[in-house]
Amino acid sequence: MPSAWREGNQFTLLPEASRFLPAILDAVKAAQHYVLVELYLMESGKLADQVSDALIDTAQRGVPVYLLLDGYGSMGLGDDDRQRLRDGGVQLRFFNPIGFHSLALNLSRDHRKIVVIDGELAFTGGFGAVDEFLEAWYEIALRIDGPVVEEWEGLFRRLWNSRLTRAEKGDHGTGALPERRSPTTHADGAAGRAISARGYRYQAIRHSLHARVNNAQTRLWLCTPYFVPTFALRRRLVKAARRGVDVRLLLPGAKHDHPGVRYAGQRFYQAMLKAGVRIFEFQPTFIHAKFVLVDDWVSLGSCNFDHWNLHWNLEANQEAMDAHLAEDVRALFERNFAASEEVDAAVWAARPWGQRAREWVYGVLDGLVMRLK
Repeated sequence: MPSAWREGNQFTLLPEASRFLPAILDAVKAAQHYVLVELYLMESGKLADQVSDALIDTAQRGVPVYLLLDGYGSMGLGDDDRQRLRDGGVQLRFFNPIGFHSLALNLSRDHRKIVVIDGELAFTGGFGAVDEFLEAWYEIALRIDGPVVEEWEGLFRRLWNSRLTRAEKGDHGTGALPERRSPTTHADGAAGRAISARGYRYQAIRHSLHARVNNAQTRLWLCTPYFVPTFALRRRLVKAARRGVDVRLLLPGAKHDHPGVRYAGQRFYQAMLKAGVRIFEFQPTFIHAKFVLVDDWVSLGSCNFDHWNLHWNLEANQEAMDAHLAEDVRALFERNFAASEEVDAAVWAARPWGQRAREWVYGVLDGLVMRLK
């Protein structure tokens, strides 16, 4: 079951790496009791060095630091960098390292992004410790203060102690997590909840999104870097548009880290456009952010809202009912729409055969991959 809504939270939108990276690193450096970090992507480079420096400096001050990385997403983190973290006092574990077991188990990844400081403050979003986030990719994050931080910490603690999470040889730490601390409740705070998904077995994020789409009254704006939606979500988006809801999709343009995924998703454009859904393709860089605004409800976190993520991955989003946050997210959408090209329905209907062929080929490949068990 999804967690209950909690009152008394404060949410701060941190658009762009120039804002969220300093905020996260400064919070780590100011920690007094413990630091919990869970990431999918971490690869050797400038940003990984910055993150490692902050974690090691904090551990050297005597503050317990725990870093949980996905076994696949961290394959680009070199042995020297791993050893530097361990030597610096960071407790390091990996979720589900690639092994000679079932294909389905190897495909199950920890895609969540969680930073918890002293049990009082949390961050989430789509970020990772790879150099693309410094300049090449557009990403956002959310700072969370209040009772819902307990839920983010609980997600980390359960996975840290999971049978699929282990330390590498040479890590001599005990791995025992510190005693939990309670966050502050803000009298003027807003309602929120952390909502998670565990592959096809538990899809609270999907069910929550579907319910919000079904009940949307005025606007339904969704940003995702990998637009390969399930049939159920496509149907709901179309129905919402047909009943007069302002439905808009903010998607990557030609600057994409996986062009084949873009082509696979573009095969759904024509039906969406015909129903009145507006589609905007972001132009400046690859947009890696994942966030949704339905009326005044916001969902922001790691989930791409595509069927691959929902089928295989561990995901987690922050949901909020906060008028101030909703206004900030609305303004963020508007800025990004202005930096995008809107797809014209008539022009798209007349697209050349080469584009249609790419959509078909990658659509077939997408269908084959989703049949894997």
